[in-house]
Amino acid sequence: MIDKQGSSLSIQRQCRLVNVHRSGLYYKPCSESRENLTILRLLDEQYFKTPFYGVRKLTVWLKGQGFNVNRKRVKRLMELMGWQTLYRHKNTSEPDRQNRLYPYMLKGLSITRSNQVWAMDITYIPMRKGFMYLCAVIDLHTRYVLNWSVSNTMTAEWCKEVAGEAMEKYGQPDIFNTDQGSQFTSEVFTGLLKEKKVQISMDGKGRAIDNIFIERLWRTVKYEHVYLHIAEDGVQLYEGLNKYFSFYNQQRPHQSLGYETPEVCFLKKKAA
Repeated sequence: MIDKQGSSLSIQRQCRLVNVHRSGLYYKPCSESRENLTILRLLDEQYFKTPFYGVRKLTVWLKGQGFNVNRKRVKRLMELMGWQTLYRHKNTSEPDRQNRLYPYMLKGLSITRSNQVWAMDITYIPMRKGFMYLCAVIDLHTRYVLNWSVSNTMTAEWCKEVAGEAMEKYGQPDIFNTDQGSQFTSEVFTGLLKEKKVQISMDGKGRAIDNIFIERLWRTVKYEHVYLHIAEDGVQLYEGLNKYFSFYNQQRPHQSLGYETPEVCFLKKKAA
């Protein structure tokens, strides 16, 4: 379908013509064992129920599910899928951070219009024979998914590309909020926001409520689509998510939006 060598068209152009994102083109099946993939799937579902579980409790829980695991193995799988245990703790020391962190700017802020605040995050997506990562940008006021992408790696360049495409299509927000992941704190990503003169906001470490809207989006996407339709490969995953996000934006009514769709609210508020 995509000719990487003989075509006169660039790979980017070919991907746009067949409606496939470039990150999905380079997908290779992951080498994790079938049991590890099963554990990753269970951890992904369990995160929405007990995000406060750490490696010790998850090890006990998995043993109760019949898996012969130790803490070292569970910790590696947690890191692989991006599990971030939520808990309150004292910050008694300042770690040596290579990248600059930015303050959380949304506390007490009244979000009343489109393009006032955007949020971006990455989540783990299980497949039949592997997994990929899903990245999305949403408008917080209208819950409109502005852009999304799937990839088999999490890089700052990938995140920059997804955010840049959203800005090319919809303009730019006043504030752009992310977590403190290395992809978002890197100069590659923050440099784009600085260039566009967008204010940078980052969640506090271990505070789920700071990015609650996009966390709700992940829960919705997974329970309404991903867990019901397990993809066989990256192409099938992309095609399924493409249909779902069209449904989410254009047809799925939201109670918080007065049972209107995100697209209707986004265009209405933008026009106003």
